Amino acid sequence: MADKEIKFDIAKSIGIFGGGSGGWTRELNLVSWNEREPKLDIREWSPDHSRMGKGVTLTREEAERLVGLLRSYLEA
Repeated sequence: MADKEIKFDIAKSIGIFGGGSGGWTRELNLVSWNEREPKLDIREWSPDHSRMGKGVTLTREEAERLVGLLRSYLEA
């Protein structure tokens, strides 16, 4: 099976919240994958954003639920 090229566009950089080795950074961005509607995306990126690690992509509704779960966890 041939590898399908993944197209992406970082529509908005929201912020960096961690770092990795070799200058990679853990980021929250709004990313359009394969020309679809942009979604919130959490993953590590190379310094020039040409390569990325595995990550998590969330709809706005999923992100809102996640924020609620994080608040509950952090307030405990």
